[in-house]
Amino acid sequence: MELNGTRIIAADRATVWAHLNNAETLQACIPGCEELTGTSETGFEAVVKQKVGPVKATFKGAVTLEDVNAPQSYRIVGEGKGGVAGFAKGAADVTLDVVEGGTELSYTVDAKIGGKLAQLGSRIVGGFAKKMAGQFFDNFQATVEGTPPPDS
Repeated sequence: MELNGTRIIAADRATVWAHLNNAETLQACIPGCEELTGTSETGFEAVVKQKVGPVKATFKGAVTLEDVNAPQSYRIVGEGKGGVAGFAKGAADVTLDVVEGGTELSYTVDAKIGGKLAQLGSRIVGGFAKKMAGQFFDNFQATVEGTPPPDS
């Protein structure tokens, strides 16, 4: 499954980059994230609770950063295991470009799932993934810009 998108964030590139590498910001922005520890240098570990269709699970996973070209781009690689619900793993290429009005954040995500999650079908899982990405970037943009997050 592949997702991509862009956002214009009303902040300079250095500020956006700093937030993309901050565990507190990321934990606040990831829907269902109960815990996020680590640093951009050593990698992050997370606990996320989510419900995808009829499957409810707690995912425990790790994320590392590769191909870091601060403050312009990096590749996020991660894997989460949700017990009997299955697993999710993938990578995202994130690029920050200076544009009029702030910073354009572009992302391309390639994700794979297995277990019960894979049995739900691509329509349900794809819709869920798009919703989660939208919520994350809505929350991230609001946090960086210092505005209240939109109602979910």
